[in-house]
Amino acid sequence: MKWSARFDRSRQGAGALNPAKVQGMSTQLPTPTQQQALLLAARAAQLKAYAPYSRYQVGAAVLDDQGRIHAGCNMENAAYPEGLCAEAAALAAMVLAGGKRAHAVLVVGQGGKNNSEWTTPCGGCRQKLREFGAPGMSVVCANDLHIGPSYTLAQLLPESFGPDHLNTLNDAL
Repeated sequence: MKWSARFDRSRQGAGALNPAKVQGMSTQLPTPTQQQALLLAARAAQLKAYAPYSRYQVGAAVLDDQGRIHAGCNMENAAYPEGLCAEAAALAAMVLAGGKRAHAVLVVGQGGKNNSEWTTPCGGCRQKLREFGAPGMSVVCANDLHIGPSYTLAQLLPESFGPDHLNTLNDAL
């Protein structure tokens, strides 16, 4: 779905989604009903996060190509690199349920308070989201009180490498 409504600029960060800046790209934003469902699922997941070391609980919810919502939470591990991000957990839940494409993701963290930066997916999760989502996919930030800025995946991961690159290569062989 293409987004044509205006955003409330007072709630957004400087790099937030501006459809005029994303020319030629189909920008997909969830409907208000879908966004509310994503928000509730991500907030519920955040409450289940296992973050005994950082105490930074994150929840994420992914809207798949069939309109279903899949949630995930971060899970830390004493061997730090072995933890799992909320976005990766939500994508795994989507794949387990048979989902093939992500159309939107909403991430709930502790950012956006007291002039802090909003919580966005880490670099690794941005690449994981690119595996299942188009560059115009909506990435919405939130905390326990507010919905924050939205970005396209292309804004968070410009000039990304994705499955389409490999399909083009395989077609040429």
